Amino acid sequence: MNIRGLHTAIVTPFTMSGDVDLEAFVRLVDIQIAAGVDGIVVCGSTGEGATLTTQEKQLLWSTAAERAAGRAVITAGTGTNDTRSTIELTRLAHSCGVDAVLLVTPYYNKPTPAGLLAHFRAISEASDVPKIIYNVPGRTGQNVSAETQLAVADACPTVIATKEASANLEQMCEIIRHAPHHFSLLAGDDVLTLPAIACGARGVIAVISNYAPKAFRRLVHAALAADLATAQQEQMRLMPFFAANFIESNPVPVKFILSTLGQIQPEYRLPLVGPSQTTQERLREIFAGYADA
Repeated sequence: MNIRGLHTAIVTPFTMSGDVDLEAFVRLVDIQIAAGVDGIVVCGSTGEGATLTTQEKQLLWSTAAERAAGRAVITAGTGTNDTRSTIELTRLAHSCGVDAVLLVTPYYNKPTPAGLLAHFRAISEASDVPKIIYNVPGRTGQNVSAETQLAVADACPTVIATKEASANLEQMCEIIRHAPHHFSLLAGDDVLTLPAIACGARGVIAVISNYAPKAFRRLVHAALAADLATAQQEQMRLMPFFAANFIESNPVPVKFILSTLGQIQPEYRLPLVGPSQTTQERLREIFAGYADA
């Protein structure tokens, strides 16, 4: 599977009673597909996957796969810090019709490189669905080195990519430089998408495209086509919005922005809560007059 381009880590909308808002979710998926994104990641960090039940995940995965109908790659966030649970979720997601799964590196346990390799190998051997490593040290408390990720890629032919959210361009370059032919790197930090693609990344799994899919798609595809002038122009235009998404913990700001656009309710699942009044004012100031042209 050759994975590339713009993949949106989509939010999970909730109703005011706290349930998954399936109607709003379908609208969000339709907006992404109409904007021409290459893929949608469902139940990842931005989708509050850590606080969704297995039944809710199954509903979201199957709904996204059915709605996309092959028009966009659907990737399911199935990673946990328990290998057996991850295998069960990965098999379930595959049965829901998704195209790939995203496997966050185990958090809290702090496995050694040998443990990480055994973890990914066990999942790879349990299911033939394409798999993407998700290295996000800011959430897991542990960076997975280039050496370890490459060892996983060499040992696991169904591990086809890594989402690199280490914010370490040097590490990204080492992975790109030594990656086997079946293994790609996707940027995991929106603001580093352009430099990562310039170094050989194949695309990005992004937050900003929840509300700016057209503009960010232009940046990503211009960069992939070596149209530096267009990519630079979009990068500079979007700089304030990259930062806005992380004023508070993701996905708090992006869900607030989507709620101001009338696309979802401003609802979160505990322990996440809505943004502070100061943050709300800051976000409204940043997004005054914004349009995803």
